[in-house]
Parts: sequence; C-alpha cells; structure tokens
Amino acid sequence: MGLANKITISRILFVPIFMAFLLSAPQPLGSYVAALIFAIAAVTDSVDGYIARSQKQVTVFGQLIDPLADKLLVSAALISLVDLGRLSAWVAVVIIAREFAVSGLRLVALSENKVIPASIWGKLKTISQITAIILIILDIPYHIFGASIGWLAMAVALILTVLSGIDYFAKSRGVLLPAG
Repeated sequence: MGLANKITISRILFVPIFMAFLLSAPQPLGSYVAALIFAIAAVTDSVDGYIARSQKQVTVFGQLIDPLADKLLVSAALISLVDLGRLSAWVAVVIIAREFAVSGLRLVALSENKVIPASIWGKLKTISQITAIILIILDIPYHIFGASIGWLAMAVALILTVLSGIDYFAKSRGVLLPAG
C-alpha cells in the first residue's frame, strides 16, 4: 500500500478520535482539540491526492477509499454537531444526501467506464463545508446580521453543496439518460 493510501486510511482513523473529543471531552477544550483534529484530517485529503498524482500512485483502491474517507469525516462531524444541538438536522440531511447522490452517480458512471471529474463547484463545496464545520465546532461568538459566523458559513456551504450537486447531475445527463 502506497503512502497516499496510508494517509487516506489515517483520515478514516481520525474520525472516532475527532468524535470522542467533540462529544465526550470536557468543553471547551474538547471542541478546540476536535477542531484541530478535524482540520488536520481535512488537510490530508489534499496531501494524499497530491502524493498519489505526483508519485504516480493513483490506484483503484485510492479512488474508492478517498471519497469514502471524506464522506465519513464530514458526515461524522455533521451528525455530531446535530447531536450537540449546534446544527439543525435538516442541514446535515441535505449535505449527506447530496454526498450519497453524487457518489451513486459516480458509481453508475464508472459502471459505464465513464469518469465524472471533480468540478470547481465540488472543490468550493468541500472548502466551504470544512470551514463551516470548524467554525461551528469552535462556536465563535461573533455575529453578523444576528446570525453566528458559523451558521453563515454553513449557509454558504449549504448553497454550494446544492449547486455542486446540480452541476454534477447536469453534466452527467448522458450517464443517466438513454442515448438518443
């Protein structure tokens, strides 16, 4: 197993550690440590991709496990934040549903030997989700127009999540619709 895949696996291993600090450690220290762990785990997504491409270590296993690791990390964070009462359940459901829908779409495309590349919308979605999750975990008391900075960041992430999902499906009509 190459270095890139080991880094991806480490992101999965960060998930229970992150959740333990966020849900069980004394607060606010637990939230600070959880935010740091989440940020480190999120950064590994760029690192493993860079290593895989630069060292020509792109593997089928890596292509499957990398998006799974991302979804596990973000889903665990969203569900934990719902459990803590810091995030509405509907927000978590919309984001997680989009992830499942796009993953399903990519699997259908793969079954037809087609690849749906990541778009700028997907990259913006990921960055906005990570930022919003960290801000909500840290529970920064700064407000704009009566809303917390974390909630405003999550609103942006939610909009980008929906837009990127629409973009993936719009670009993949050929995968979903019969020819002709």
